Amino acid sequence: MNVKTGSYLIFRSLCCRGHRQSASRPPKHVPRAERTGFSPAAASKCDWIGPPDRLSNLRPIIYHIPENETPLERTLRHLRQDTEDWSHEFWTNQNFTFSKEKEEHVRSQLSSKGLSERDDDGRKRTLSSEEMAVFYKHFLDKNMTRHASYNREWYGRNFTITLLMARVALHNTWRTLTGQTRGTGREKGKST
Repeated sequence: MNVKTGSYLIFRSLCCRGHRQSASRPPKHVPRAERTGFSPAAASKCDWIGPPDRLSNLRPIIYHIPENETPLERTLRHLRQDTEDWSHEFWTNQNFTFSKEKEEHVRSQLSSKGLSERDDDGRKRTLSSEEMAVFYKHFLDKNMTRHASYNREWYGRNFTITLLMARVALHNTWRTLTGQTRGTGREKGKST
């Protein structure tokens, strides 16, 4: 697969403009088109990968749509995009929850010691690694079922994507060996 990253560093510079959320609520799901704020040139022949999203830490991908895309290729592309969107939403919510609970833990530990959030010089106080390890273990234990469920779904989706990729590769190889030309899976100028 061809991947272009060099001239693509500004892919997501405007990605979340206007989508600021309050610190007390998880971010709303933002459609991929609004998240990226970018569309590669129609002549592009490869997938485009952007820098990590500031909320989910995942790199967004804009998948190449080949001219005369077959129905099988379209199904594969849609499943890949759906999986990326699903994963982005999961990790955005998970990271938001983690940050919020971590801040609450630090605040409660400092107040139990009779300390404010900032020292006399205005610097933010921190907890020791041992004190934070208690939070990390508690957070992971509390979210174990959620993470296990995500992992099962992720493996299932990726297994299906791998099978579809194999079917597309076999179909394209067969077409090449038999001398068939690419069918018209979609009309020129339209994208799905």
